[in-house]
Amino acid sequence: MSTDSRPSSADLYIGVMTGTSIDGLDLCLCDFSQASPRLVAHRHQALGEDLAASLRRLARGETGTELPPPLHDQIDCLGVADRRLAETVASGINALLDDAGISRNDVKAVGSHGQSVRHRPDWGDAAFTLQLGDPSIIAERTGVTVVADFRRRDLAAGGQGAPLAPPAHAAIFPPDEGGRIVINLGGIANVSVLRPGVSPLGFDTGPANTLMDAWHARHRHGPFDRDGVWAASGEVEAELLDALLDEPFFAQPTPKSTGPERFNLQWLEARGGARLAELPPANVQATLLELTVESIATALSPWRQAHGEMHGEMPITLCGGGAYNRRLVARLQQRLGATVTSSAALGIPPECVEGVVFAWLARQLLTGLPGNAPSVTGAAGPRLLGGIYPA
Repeated sequence: MSTDSRPSSADLYIGVMTGTSIDGLDLCLCDFSQASPRLVAHRHQALGEDLAASLRRLARGETGTELPPPLHDQIDCLGVADRRLAETVASGINALLDDAGISRNDVKAVGSHGQSVRHRPDWGDAAFTLQLGDPSIIAERTGVTVVADFRRRDLAAGGQGAPLAPPAHAAIFPPDEGGRIVINLGGIANVSVLRPGVSPLGFDTGPANTLMDAWHARHRHGPFDRDGVWAASGEVEAELLDALLDEPFFAQPTPKSTGPERFNLQWLEARGGARLAELPPANVQATLLELTVESIATALSPWRQAHGEMHGEMPITLCGGGAYNRRLVARLQQRLGATVTSSAALGIPPECVEGVVFAWLARQLLTGLPGNAPSVTGAAGPRLLGGIYPA
């Protein structure tokens, strides 16, 4: 979908993001020739059910026992998914450029995040993060330079490797003197607290869509609860909500990051106990939505209060797939006691923001500028992020 015309002196990069929801690729062609980046074209591409299922199994630590015998082995599953995802990314990039009428020679690089299948930043000397989507294949199939593997350098420098979005959010949505809060409602929720002239703050707050999507898929046989209609039909179970909010991650100080390896249906079942099966499924869905709202509101409270006492209320911008969940947005607005607006009001649709983030990160590396914010990840200092895979 083309959203802007290409200026004659364009500075073009492509960002590719799948995200923790594993629901498809968002490919974003961006122009950085002006003060704020502009979205030139966007393409959403399905992963295909087989590939999506493989990635979800890997993220959950399962093997494909229904697949041919070689793929019973998890390393074989990982290797095959790594290649298939890269081929899908490359196909999407080629289609994006063809649809937009842009020559590959005009694109300086692709920033490909890859699909996270494991993120263990808190394992001390054994900490690691793993993203799939072989960048060599992407470069070979597209003829465009690829930047990938963004997280591990920050992790090597003692950081969490996530979230990487806050400094990019500051470039994409420059805050005025009143500042800005950006809430990304992907599978996992993360927030960016942006103030002019100050290093950004940011951290993961916990689940956004990942638990709601998984619970909906189990009981309603669809990938997500459109507009939060099913959640709105249920009632919040206060006892269950309290049990879920007792998760230590929510009280953990920053810097912090997490993923579906922590927040998944096994975690829900362990926290909910035997009573979970006795509850109406719609009530559980309503409670999971409230968990997202409450964990975000509680995490933001200290920053909002401190800023509000000095500068007034910070505007709140939503991005990610959850920005289209009307029930979730309404509850966030009620709970935060503030107006929340879609990133579309600032020129970039919610589903495109993270793609633009990784286009920005690719440009940072190619121009020799750091991509991380130590104030967010806890790394020992600014670092160039990613590796370059030439066209």
